[in-house]
Amino acid sequence: MSTELIKVTINGQEFAVEKGARLIDVCREQAFNIPSFCYYQDLALQASCRMCLVRIEKMPKLQTSCTITCTDGMIVTTQSAEIEKAQRAMGEFLLANHPLDCPVCDRGGECELQEMIFDWGDVEERFVESKNATPEKFLSPIVANDPQRCILCKRCTRVCDEWMGEDAIEAGNRGVNTVIGTYGGWLDCSQCGNCIEVCPTGTLLDGTYRHETRPWELDQTISTDTYSSDGMQLSIGSRGGRVHRIVARDRYVDGLNGEFLDVKARFGHGFVNHEERIKTPLIRYKKGGKLIPTTWDEAIHFVTNKFKESGNNVGVVASPRLTNESIFTLKRFAKEVVGSENYTISDVEDLAPFFNNLSVPLATHKEIRHAKTILLIGGEPEEEQTFTAKQIRQAVRNGGAKLIIVHDTPIRLTAQASQFIHVNPKSLDAFALAFADKSDKTILSKIGAAQSEIDDLLKLIGESEGDFIIMFGRDLSAEAQAVLANVAGNFASEKRRVLLHPLPLYNNSVGANDMMAGRKSLSDVLINSTALLIGGSLSKPSALTDGFLSRKDFIVVQEMFETATTEFADVVLPAASFAETDGTFTNNTGFVQRVRQAVEPVHQAKADWIITSMIAREMGVDFGYNFSAPAAFRTLADSIDAYAGLRYPHLKDESKPVQVKHPIAGKKDLSKETDALRRGVEAMPETNEKIIGTPKVGHKLHRLTTMTSKTAQFHLLAHGNPKPENLLVSPLVQFNLDGTPRVEEKAEAASAGDRISDVKRTAGVTLDGKV
Repeated sequence: MSTELIKVTINGQEFAVEKGARLIDVCREQAFNIPSFCYYQDLALQASCRMCLVRIEKMPKLQTSCTITCTDGMIVTTQSAEIEKAQRAMGEFLLANHPLDCPVCDRGGECELQEMIFDWGDVEERFVESKNATPEKFLSPIVANDPQRCILCKRCTRVCDEWMGEDAIEAGNRGVNTVIGTYGGWLDCSQCGNCIEVCPTGTLLDGTYRHETRPWELDQTISTDTYSSDGMQLSIGSRGGRVHRIVARDRYVDGLNGEFLDVKARFGHGFVNHEERIKTPLIRYKKGGKLIPTTWDEAIHFVTNKFKESGNNVGVVASPRLTNESIFTLKRFAKEVVGSENYTISDVEDLAPFFNNLSVPLATHKEIRHAKTILLIGGEPEEEQTFTAKQIRQAVRNGGAKLIIVHDTPIRLTAQASQFIHVNPKSLDAFALAFADKSDKTILSKIGAAQSEIDDLLKLIGESEGDFIIMFGRDLSAEAQAVLANVAGNFASEKRRVLLHPLPLYNNSVGANDMMAGRKSLSDVLINSTALLIGGSLSKPSALTDGFLSRKDFIVVQEMFETATTEFADVVLPAASFAETDGTFTNNTGFVQRVRQAVEPVHQAKADWIITSMIAREMGVDFGYNFSAPAAFRTLADSIDAYAGLRYPHLKDESKPVQVKHPIAGKKDLSKETDALRRGVEAMPETNEKIIGTPKVGHKLHRLTTMTSKTAQFHLLAHGNPKPENLLVSPLVQFNLDGTPRVEEKAEAASAGDRISDVKRTAGVTLDGKV
């Protein structure tokens, strides 16, 4: 959009606005409320609801403000008898086929149609003809559908296309018989639920929350996603100590992700109140024995005595899923309480090589959305950093950005790519060497790419103007990440700004890297420690890791559930979930984001930083937090330069996120890393066999983990998302969790369908919705 300002008059008031700005946005920014259903900012225009009508001088009829861009001297009227009459008529037409079932609709109290009719519609309905009634059904284990409530705004179809690139949900039929659905009647997609979020009515419903409670009965708490490193912000809906749902609805939260969430962030909250949560501290009094429930006092006393016996041979391991406060406190425990340098993070990759060699700033998600050129090396953002993937898609589709993908697998994002360099399996390090240094025949043979492809890539970058963003992740070695992070600045020019975007796996991988500066590797800590304090579980308890754990004298684990790591623990201390604690995460753009307590910790669980502080105090060291999360954050901010001066009040407004000040290293001599990278490339086997198939949607998103497995619907998604015979009955009734049909329930489901058919037939409605 142009930065040139023009004059626009709205309802007699003159405003200076950006040339080319959307009229409906300008009116709303100036507090002139204009109703709409189909308009959704940053989506393709639909202009079908006809609710946003305005009068523009010198135009012969009312205009849809969502399709009008502002021009200099434009005179606009948003309120008049003529406009009100048209809006009331449109509201009446929308209700012609819409059931007046607000008291039993899950969207009642949050329904945009309900609110619009109260504000702009008539209070009576003159249509007396029978409505096109259709039964409520399931489109997937997670998405329920009540077709008769649809007002055909087509927001759902557009977000499925533009945000997700999946086209899983579409409009079928024509005229009054138009319905929103999917091919074959069953959604085979990532199950993000964004179609549910943007739906203005109760047409699309959350299958995990459906009929549980009313929206106004829920306490809304703004927090941050506990799965993805994108740091998507959300609202936790709780009631009576139980988390019922998670949304990103703009009436509750104004975060960096808008109303976007993925399947795990939106639906994977079943673990919070799950019956398998560890309820009390557990002690294994002898190796090979059982874990015995005990009190907190006994557990802390037992742990303290054992750690004192181990002296400074205690190692500390933190999960990148914990809050910054918890990870920082674990590091303090190692250094200040047991006097040990054996502390580390249990992550799938080490981010230190990336952040220690930054030559340019980190890109924000807003900058990704408006970038002109994006280079993705490895990774699979559509499965692991879904909001990043959404911003890439919109940058290409809505912003005209050039996307270049270098990968050994044709991931789904290649459909949006201007150039796809298909390299040999596990040869991304070779590409990194060619990109950062220079290519020769040997390197090109390892990559499996022609010199012309590299030349075309460099030419495209050289001709680009505006923001150029380079993103990569753990597919590259530590040396490759260090070299790429440091060479990125070489591509900057007067007309081109270069930014970097890492692709870490976990919600607080970046924060963990910041908190645990000076750490050792996980293997070093496991080798050089006789006792361990582990916050969370080890990310990948491989055979080697398991061997180390089994030989430890004493292990303490802070966890929510019994896991592969707790099998080796001598003491297990019940930890609080993200919904039960206050703290912060740092996302992959460097934004520090609040995590807020929505419910009280279940059973006897406590926040991880509180547990570590209790052990420290019993051992004679008081961290001075006084059980206050703000005090813990203040201490870490005063200790870590990148967070200097930050306090919780600075993080209060989600619409104005705060980015930590990661130091820019500038150009460094990385000849040692380059030589190591070259040796690794030379040792690569040469192969002509490339990976051809595109991975299935959800192959990582739907994978069962300790937390996602506590939501029943994820089991069906992980086992192929089977389509039930009867779409009117929940799939959870018709399938076992492993995706096999419930034989004993089949008859019951059919019977339930027959009963529904009888009711509909009595009412004069068949199952296809015809009267």
